Amino acid sequence: MNVLRKHAGVTVVVVSLLGVGAALSGALLAGQAAQAAIPPDAATALSDAFANAAEVIRPSVVSVSSVKRVQASRRLQRAPGPMSNNPLREFFGDDFLDRFLQPEEPGRGYAQQGLGTGVIVSDDGYIVTNNHVVREADEVSVKLPDDRSFKAKVVGTDEKTDLAVIKIEASGLHAAKLGDSDALKIGEWVVAAGNPFGLSSTITAGIVSAKGRSNVGIADYEDFIQTDAAINPGNSGGPLVNLRGEVVGINTAIFSRSGGYMGIGFAIPVNMVRTIKESLISKGRVVRGLLGAAIQNLNEGLAKSFSFPGTEGVLIGDVAPGGPADQAGLQAGDVITEFDGKKAVNVQKLRAQVAQTDPGTDVPVEAFREGQRKQFKVRIGELDAGTASAGEKAAPESLGMNLENVTPEIAQQLGYDTKLRGVVVTEVEPLSPADRAGLQVRDVIVAVQDQPVEDVAQFRTALGKHKLTEGIRLAVKNGTMRRYVFLQAGE
Repeated sequence: MNVLRKHAGVTVVVVSLLGVGAALSGALLAGQAAQAAIPPDAATALSDAFANAAEVIRPSVVSVSSVKRVQASRRLQRAPGPMSNNPLREFFGDDFLDRFLQPEEPGRGYAQQGLGTGVIVSDDGYIVTNNHVVREADEVSVKLPDDRSFKAKVVGTDEKTDLAVIKIEASGLHAAKLGDSDALKIGEWVVAAGNPFGLSSTITAGIVSAKGRSNVGIADYEDFIQTDAAINPGNSGGPLVNLRGEVVGINTAIFSRSGGYMGIGFAIPVNMVRTIKESLISKGRVVRGLLGAAIQNLNEGLAKSFSFPGTEGVLIGDVAPGGPADQAGLQAGDVITEFDGKKAVNVQKLRAQVAQTDPGTDVPVEAFREGQRKQFKVRIGELDAGTASAGEKAAPESLGMNLENVTPEIAQQLGYDTKLRGVVVTEVEPLSPADRAGLQVRDVIVAVQDQPVEDVAQFRTALGKHKLTEGIRLAVKNGTMRRYVFLQAGE
């Protein structure tokens, strides 16, 4: 079973020599598996490119140490004590981590120590690292490549992206140049710098394996660069760098069966890092944009029901009354295809784009409605820390569900206005069409193919007008949000 592991270190990338040979030897002769030799001048040029990138980034890479004081009485309480959620324990196991615990005087507790990496991003001492490197630390210190050490102040942290900004008071610092992660190409060479296992100023290399990775369970906002980077203990928070020496990402985690490197690493793209960094430095917290709409990914059935070509787009299930989307004229059933000139591919990408937009900014949005693409201008609001985002949860017998009319009493029990009309799902059969569609108990179906339904009789009548084998679109309420569900029976 695949397991995602966090750690207190940066991603280190390993070069595949076969890949180098294949990339530089030219086209293979048809039908031959043999590989041409790399021309000496090309090999030298490639070697020089890596050496130059390493030379540029190394003065900006620092070692970050953190210490958290823990009460001695908690040491025997492995769960649910402070050690149970520690990334070091998850990555190394109990025995390894215990070696980092330095007991203090009897009865007075002990110190829990962590090690990671950071990258200097300004000449006046601001450093970016991972949140899990400095999380809940009582003391943070930084060691520079020239062996100078400084106490660091935590400027701000952001758990939703696993980023943190710390600051030291020092002179003679070398700030790294931040690049453009959107310009990265799959297959492009990158290098990573960090302090794996305390081995300072370590440089490794690899390629960009993929971009836009999400739903990997690391953070709330995910748009990761995937690399064949060997992330090892002590590397988290260090830079992923292109061959021009520009930082394109902050390495943060690996995907592994064993807990060790298996060729899949994830880095936070620097364009996201730049936004988070600036917000933490200027405000001490992360300010995120708000669209004011419940959004969901498209599948083939939903796309077809809206006559939308393909599934690359983001469907609006509901809009918050008076919110930015509502004021701009967007409405439920619209499919967002572009946001600020960039394609809206899926919910994860769009959420990240909106979050990185400054509140008050007027953003052009393209949406598909009733067969036409329409242009809107949305003034982005500010997302409150407690604002919930719309998830994709979810709803006659042949479809695997039981329904009841929504009476004023039932509406009140469910927390709705007593004027709400529709049919409430009271039971869902496992593996049934309703279950596969994502319908759940307590869901209230309010429309079938945009036709409002007020009771079970109307719902059955509406079903009879459509071929269930081709599927139907339902509008469903659950809590404060409304979403669409595509329900389809088997042949």
